[in-house]
Amino acid sequence: MATFLYKLGRLAFRRRHFAVLIWVALLTLAGVGAASAPAAGSTSFSIPGTEAQKAFDLLEQRYPGMSADGATARVVFKAPEGEKMADAANKAIVEKTVGELRDGSEVAAVSDPFTTNAVSRDGTIAYASVTYKVPAMELEDASKEALESTAHQAQDAGLTVEMGGDALQAEPETAVAGEIIGLAIAAVVLVITLGSLVAAGLPLLTAVIGVGIGVCTITALASALDLGDTTSTLALMIGLAVGIDYALFIVSRYRSELAEGREREEAVGRAVGTAGSAVVFAGLTVVIALAGLAVVNVPMLTKMGLAAAGTVVVAVLIALTMIPALLGYAGRKVRPADEKGGLLGRRKAKGSAEGSGEGSGEGSSAVEPSLGTRWATFVVRRPVAVLLLGVVGLGTIALPATQLELGLPDDGSQPTSTTQRRAYDLLSEGFGPGFNGPLMVVVDAEGSASPKEAATAVTDGIKGLEDVVTVTPATFNKAGDTAMITVIPESKPSSTQTEDLVHAIRDAGAGVAADTDARVLVTGATAMNIDFSQKLTDALIPYLALVVGLAFLLLIAIFRSILVPLKAALGFLLSVLAALGAVVAVFQWGWLAGLIGVEETGPIMSMMPIFMVGVVFGLAMDYEVFLVTRMREAYVHGENANQAVVTGFRYSARVVAAAAAIMMAVFAGFIGSGESMIKMIGFGLAIAVFFDAFVVRMAIVPAVLALLGDKAWWLPKWLDRALPDVDVEGEGLRAHDDATRKPADGDKDDEDRSLAHV
Repeated sequence: MATFLYKLGRLAFRRRHFAVLIWVALLTLAGVGAASAPAAGSTSFSIPGTEAQKAFDLLEQRYPGMSADGATARVVFKAPEGEKMADAANKAIVEKTVGELRDGSEVAAVSDPFTTNAVSRDGTIAYASVTYKVPAMELEDASKEALESTAHQAQDAGLTVEMGGDALQAEPETAVAGEIIGLAIAAVVLVITLGSLVAAGLPLLTAVIGVGIGVCTITALASALDLGDTTSTLALMIGLAVGIDYALFIVSRYRSELAEGREREEAVGRAVGTAGSAVVFAGLTVVIALAGLAVVNVPMLTKMGLAAAGTVVVAVLIALTMIPALLGYAGRKVRPADEKGGLLGRRKAKGSAEGSGEGSGEGSSAVEPSLGTRWATFVVRRPVAVLLLGVVGLGTIALPATQLELGLPDDGSQPTSTTQRRAYDLLSEGFGPGFNGPLMVVVDAEGSASPKEAATAVTDGIKGLEDVVTVTPATFNKAGDTAMITVIPESKPSSTQTEDLVHAIRDAGAGVAADTDARVLVTGATAMNIDFSQKLTDALIPYLALVVGLAFLLLIAIFRSILVPLKAALGFLLSVLAALGAVVAVFQWGWLAGLIGVEETGPIMSMMPIFMVGVVFGLAMDYEVFLVTRMREAYVHGENANQAVVTGFRYSARVVAAAAAIMMAVFAGFIGSGESMIKMIGFGLAIAVFFDAFVVRMAIVPAVLALLGDKAWWLPKWLDRALPDVDVEGEGLRAHDDATRKPADGDKDDEDRSLAHV
């Protein structure tokens, strides 16, 4: 691996024009594709195998033309203060609005609130339901504009009018400002770490190009593959973070190779051969984690994972080919590592001779130990205390995760600035919280001797359940073998009481089925959310086993050890549990919610645990690979176990810390999004990276390695022979050392510096 990448890096350096041209051409092609592709609407949402989905499919079959998955909208009216909706003037406005709404070519039906009894008990709030012939993602812009225009006309006439439903997707407040701040922080960290604007600009440039290719490709395919906005947002989030980090690792290693006295082409080759090998395997763990989301068998989640995984692949390829090419263009503007001091880097001690080396015995101390070196030395001296402090601290933060409640965001979680949220609040005020999440009960009586008796039994059974406000009479299809019953719960859609009601209806339906041979199914948006949450919960353990198992095997091949990968996996579980605990504390309990703009607390997004497991595991293995491969490299070159830990920190801690800070800044930039799901993902990933990089990898990992000593690197001989030799440490490149070790710039000062670091 290292030898192949070494040759690839040198080839890209020599053929830099060709390498850059390829990536620019790919970016242009993706951009043209995105610009010319048809606009995509909201994604369709299906959960194969669940009861709610089976009910939707049955309705499509038994109620032809009904469009069970057709877009819906609710236009909510509120009378002015002191007036009623039944007042002549207000009633006329509503009836005129209903008439205009019916004129749309895609409109299937519009209900009149005065004929369907859709007026609140106090007479101040009413609503009209609009159903469309096509799903929300296929709804034409003209239909959406007509809906908005008609509602605005009623508002201009004096009523308060708000709109909900999936026909009009929420327009969340963008997080552009937060993303810009995140990138600005990343740029500052890069300048501090790499010592020059040119060196710092390379990771930013390549990351933007990689994300541009990934996001433009997703946009170009969005309509054909039914990809939503969340898909591209996730790809942007992950692509930016790993793109900057992977490029940073290679540029940093390149500067270290220059400091060792190598010519620039040779330094590029060795940087790609060593750090590039770590990039490949780190990227592979992220891809495994993201692509593994397909095992959940939820199309939306599968598409999100595969799209983000594709963006990670692009980031890896750009880091391996475009970074070497750009380093060729940069020339001497990217300086050796020892030409810059810094808080975490090598700093020449005051009064030392420039050419003296650490431990050479000449003159005074030549190199002041870095912060990373001092910290690693402290940890290996007191491993038990550091280990206990880290584990107990993260364990305490993880405690709120034991109270985790899962659900999916609805209009009630939207910002109060959106019309969807205001319509949700008006309906709750006028008709009760449960009105926003009606349940649809489908009675499949095809095999029943008396369909009407079966429907009556279901209706009577539901009326006797707790948390039920209204049960509508059964509505049969033309064949008379299928009935629909609408149930209005007392509690809001995302509450545990509503979830209990869904399970109670299904349990009662099982008894009806036994007595009448009719099948009872519960569906609707609320039931869909409940089934989705359950499906994700059931898939979490198999997914975790698959992803961690594959990555565990990969890490065994990389580190030639059993205990090091095991320690990496356990450390990841600790960090992801702590991150989930923090998410629960903020988004479910409301701690510090105002600080990050959480307007509505409630259940945690259903996909959050499994999503965090996938993404955080991949990112955690990034830091594990970059940090521990340097330790492994020192160990196989003859250092004892504890000294190898210190050496690994000397060379990698600064860069890993910078990479984590960059990733946190990028993720934190999405906290400013008005979309609750994106806000939650941004916060969860940012805090997870902090826990994993700075607590697990920087404290717990060296403490465990110090306690294990040489045993950490033990591997059975039979397994060692069976494993492929991936050569992440670059052992195959050592033959090049004597032939290629030359002063980086050909001058005496550089030669002295190289001797100081050999």
